[in-house]
Amino acid sequence: MNIIDKYILKRYLSTFVVMLLLFIPIGIVIDVSEKVNRMLQNKVPFVEIAMYYLDFVIYFANLLFPIFLFLSVIWFTSKLANNTEIIAILSSGISFTRFLRPYLIGATVVSVFALLMGFFVVPKASEGFNSFRYRYLKGNGINKMRQTADVYRQINDSTFIYVQNFNQSSQTAFNFVLEEFKKDNTLKEKITASRIRWNEKDSTYTMFSYTNRKVGELSDVIRSETKKDTTFTFELEDLTPTVYVAETLSLGDLNKFIDKERERGSANINTYLVVLYKKYSIPVSAFILTIIAVAVSAMKRRGGMGMNLAIGIGLAFTFIFFDKIFGVMAEKSSIPPLLAVWIPNIVFGILAIYLLRNARR
Repeated sequence: MNIIDKYILKRYLSTFVVMLLLFIPIGIVIDVSEKVNRMLQNKVPFVEIAMYYLDFVIYFANLLFPIFLFLSVIWFTSKLANNTEIIAILSSGISFTRFLRPYLIGATVVSVFALLMGFFVVPKASEGFNSFRYRYLKGNGINKMRQTADVYRQINDSTFIYVQNFNQSSQTAFNFVLEEFKKDNTLKEKITASRIRWNEKDSTYTMFSYTNRKVGELSDVIRSETKKDTTFTFELEDLTPTVYVAETLSLGDLNKFIDKERERGSANINTYLVVLYKKYSIPVSAFILTIIAVAVSAMKRRGGMGMNLAIGIGLAFTFIFFDKIFGVMAEKSSIPPLLAVWIPNIVFGILAIYLLRNARR
């Protein structure tokens, strides 16, 4: 690595850090102005507020780091171009591809750091961030953070449960159904109840209007009771799956969780897969956006740095738009989550190749 490489790499990393340090306080101020009334109304302890904003910084820095990186690269590369430093570098016989090397080294450093953060640090911050919001800032938050209607769950290879809805405050589910199947997929036993309540004291369930139907070869055995206490192998969390739980798990735990949810036939499986795939796609976007930023800002323009920043901001918001739209489509439609998560990188990767070829000329 020669002097020019060190110079560009230093500017790359330092400008990115400065960009984060400039925008994160702005984000905190905006967030405080929006939520301070709710915090005061709910008498939130200062320690919890401080921990929330620590989690807030980590959560949003990870979420928006490709955009901050993109804008910081455009900023300092435009300054190099306006000072004719890039012309001097290329005139010395260095090719444009060789000129890109320190940028790609910088993108590698940032991507590896973001990857490790996404695997191990961000999940913990996400848990604290979401828990605080749903506990103190959202009305009726416990119902928003949990899927409490039409819950289908596969408990093991042969047992399935369904509840029409779940009331968290009373820990009661309505229209409960449990079905157990034989190895040949024929029904073995079916339990229904108009209401089932969790008893935290002794970890049992109380079923109301209980009916147990055991399927026989010649006839079925049906037993009914007005009220029945029993135990089940499933837990209360199986009736109230947390929608954002995937964001709070480290990589190993997330893979195990997804395997478990896939076996259970979870309706939220695409949401969880989007979270997993984004852990890999976001760091890769750093390389793509770095190449685009250099290609856009490496030449002098009549509008100067302002024109480069305008183009950069436009591309940045387009990237965010693609990322959000296809993320939602993966969760709500039949588009494969892997494809939906990577479409923004594919589209902008093609754009990066096109802009890079023009920049070389």
